[in-house]
Amino acid sequence: MNSDEQKQACAEEDPQSRTRLLLGSEAVDALRRASVLVIGLGGVGAYAAECIARAGVGRMVIVDGDRLHASNLNRQLPALHSTMGRFKAEVIGERLLDINPALKLDIVCRYLKDQPMVDLLQSEKFDYVVDAIDTLSPKIYLLYHCSHLGLRVVSAMGTGGKTDPSQLTVCDISQTYNCPLADVLRKRLHKLGVYTGIQSVFSPERIREGAVCEVQDEENKKSRVGTVSYMPSIAGCLCASVVIRELCGEKVSSDLPVPLSVRRKISYIRKSEEDVNNN
Repeated sequence: MNSDEQKQACAEEDPQSRTRLLLGSEAVDALRRASVLVIGLGGVGAYAAECIARAGVGRMVIVDGDRLHASNLNRQLPALHSTMGRFKAEVIGERLLDINPALKLDIVCRYLKDQPMVDLLQSEKFDYVVDAIDTLSPKIYLLYHCSHLGLRVVSAMGTGGKTDPSQLTVCDISQTYNCPLADVLRKRLHKLGVYTGIQSVFSPERIREGAVCEVQDEENKKSRVGTVSYMPSIAGCLCASVVIRELCGEKVSSDLPVPLSVRRKISYIRKSEEDVNNN
């Protein structure tokens, strides 16, 4: 960083002065040029969206069809008594624009699945996608199509029923373990031919006994899992860290082992592709 850049980085009137001081002007410029899609604005996604916006990303699309209700108050960023009944996406959108009025923002207040989700993914060139969806089918659908379209994506696994934030980590989906949601996602994605290439935030901590109950009054959900205030927010911050660091040119990786069966399958797929290309 030269002297002019140092002066700019130390200018208190520049909202990104401290980001610039830490990451450098090139990284700040890269973030300003980037476009990020965040789907799901609950306990995880809202914090991820805010961290990404505060880092100076220039273009965002945020998606959530849910409205705020009292059970969100214990953990979700947009949940206040004054916001009850409002769309989460609207509340978060107002907050992001209050943080950065220059942010180019689209707000989508509806559940996305099937073709409308694919249409959104193809609507523009997203530099990164954040998957903070908490229902299984649309989550699988999103991850499959991100992989199919070659979009970089970070996916939040389950934090419900867990209390130890030190166990949260970032790795490829093939490296996840002891996480019921990640286990199901891997199996379903394997059937669709997706084995790796999805950044994941997960915790191997066991879900506490008695932390899950069945529900019949919630749309798109068959069960409810107990949560505590800090776990989803930390997962959201980790998701944001992946997006921000990789947009700035850093490769986020983990040294956790990839199962032998997955390594063999990936090797087989690569060899098959090479054979096709050679013929």
